[in-house]
Amino acid sequence: MEQTPAHEHHNPDLLRFIPADARHIIEIGCSSGALAREFKKIAPTCDYLGVDVDPAYAALAQRYCDSTLALDVEQAGDEFWRAQATRACWVFGDVLEHLKDPWAVLRKIRAVIPAHGVVVACIPNVQHWSIQARLASGSFDYQAEGLMDKTHLRWFTRASLIKMFDETGFKVTEGMPRVFDEPQREKALPVIEQMARLLGADPKQAVADALPIQYVVKAVVK
Repeated sequence: MEQTPAHEHHNPDLLRFIPADARHIIEIGCSSGALAREFKKIAPTCDYLGVDVDPAYAALAQRYCDSTLALDVEQAGDEFWRAQATRACWVFGDVLEHLKDPWAVLRKIRAVIPAHGVVVACIPNVQHWSIQARLASGSFDYQAEGLMDKTHLRWFTRASLIKMFDETGFKVTEGMPRVFDEPQREKALPVIEQMARLLGADPKQAVADALPIQYVVKAVVK
């Protein structure tokens, strides 16, 4: 499958959710290694493993990671999972939505992660106002990147991503909506509020959940 283009930018919000004292980190979908580069500035002695399905990206990330693997995590064998038993921090930067079965991957992580371990993830919000507006107008065109990235296989709202972690043995303890300046949304929000009201949903919550383009979350072992 064609991959989302690699770039040298990191997600500063995702970076802030990685525990500063983490010493054994694994990032699934490390791309260029930009996030590893920035975390190494905070904790230069940490052991940072970058994993990417694209061998070219894994090779690129070797500049900043202590080690890398070119691997499809959904196809990883038992040996891979046993080898990660010391990794107390798993990082997914806009990756879970690209997996066929992110629930299965999280359950495998739950089976090997230390009791004090955490999963840190950034996940696109399918409830974003622009997606709702596209659906209302009959437009659902895939793009090279962004919310409508053509490589997305799974879609999550705030509620459903929390449910995913809960169902796989984790509890979301921290979260942050990533909201950016989008002037056009002011046209859509009153409609979203009214639709929620007509359907018996909380209109204020519906508007709040339509604002983030992504969510950054930290989940701990239950």
